[in-house]
Amino acid sequence: MTPPEITLRRSRPLSRHLLRGALIATAFATLVGCTTIKGWVNKVGGGDNAHQPTPLTAITPSIRVQKLWTRSVGKGERLLGLRDHPAIDGNRVYAVEPYGPNILALDLGSGREVWKTHSKYRFTGGPAAGAGVVVAGSVNGDVLAYAADTGAERWHANVSSEVISAPLIAGDEVIVRSGDGHVAAFALADGQKRWAYERNMPSLILRGNAAPVLGPNGLVYLGYADGTLVALRAADGVKAWEQVVAQPEGRSDIDRLADIDGHIVVDPDAVFAASYKGKVGAYNPETGQPGWTHSLVAYGGLARSAGSVFVSDASGTVWALDRATGTGLWKQDKLAWRWLSTPAVQDGYVVVGDLQGYLHWLAPDTGAIVARERIGGNKDAIRGTPQVSADGILVAMTAGGKLAAFKIAK
Repeated sequence: MTPPEITLRRSRPLSRHLLRGALIATAFATLVGCTTIKGWVNKVGGGDNAHQPTPLTAITPSIRVQKLWTRSVGKGERLLGLRDHPAIDGNRVYAVEPYGPNILALDLGSGREVWKTHSKYRFTGGPAAGAGVVVAGSVNGDVLAYAADTGAERWHANVSSEVISAPLIAGDEVIVRSGDGHVAAFALADGQKRWAYERNMPSLILRGNAAPVLGPNGLVYLGYADGTLVALRAADGVKAWEQVVAQPEGRSDIDRLADIDGHIVVDPDAVFAASYKGKVGAYNPETGQPGWTHSLVAYGGLARSAGSVFVSDASGTVWALDRATGTGLWKQDKLAWRWLSTPAVQDGYVVVGDLQGYLHWLAPDTGAIVARERIGGNKDAIRGTPQVSADGILVAMTAGGKLAAFKIAK
């Protein structure tokens, strides 16, 4: 789990960054307007840290991971807390330069550049790719769509604030979540606005938004800073249901943090979500009724296999939970306080990135660390969720803009 930011706004939501309690209290007294506080008194990969990252110990790999290629997509950013990750569609990888003006397409197998487009916008969200289009969002709320084959700009739209999560391509629509919690749908063909959904947000929230996820039932699922899971109809944005995953409770704004900011997993029979307040749960996709809940503090999101759900908790422990009951199956704590990414699953193995640019492969049945590779340096964290193609190639990106692809040798 990457260390969160806290954002504070006055009348409307802000973002995130956790400091130690005493420093937070002092900082809050001096905040004016919209201010971001860098979190846990820890800049990812450097600075003071109340919990020092657990040093890595040597392992004997039991699987062979092959690095296919690596390349830079720009200078990147290390201080804004973005969790950008690439998008894979077919045999291409699409990436934006973190907080930079470039968007590019690469060949999945070789890393060869197919096209690169320079814009006047600073990308902070996305990309999403599908249906012949690549879509990304900017720090100023711009939504840009590009032709997937050439990189030519197709259309430009705007939302109400910065875009810090990947858009969703759903049929003939693009659905975009902005930093203030608002959601808007645009026509895939020309960017015309179709519908919008607005929801009030707490005054103090963690910096990050759970990207919208489409279910097979035509509902779009979103997690909110008040600990609520919401389902909207993709066709018109009408709310189908909402369910409290974690109730904001406590005397202070810090105590009441309950954000659902990580990746939501949607199956035909269950929706899985995790809250910073300390709950992971499975919910009925049609009604939102809870199936099971498990007490666990998580800032990142979830991944799943046929029988398990995987999550990294706030201390850097990776958990496997039984998909049907939520019962703990195993935990891996040798990566404690290494600020792990949301897990991914590659050929059955669980993969997490950390604050020093390492990727760790874990055995799905025991959680044992079976392989390790590195992309970035000591201050170049992997914050975004690694992405896995249909044929098993994993692509990960660091905050510094380094991109690499791996496959597991058969």
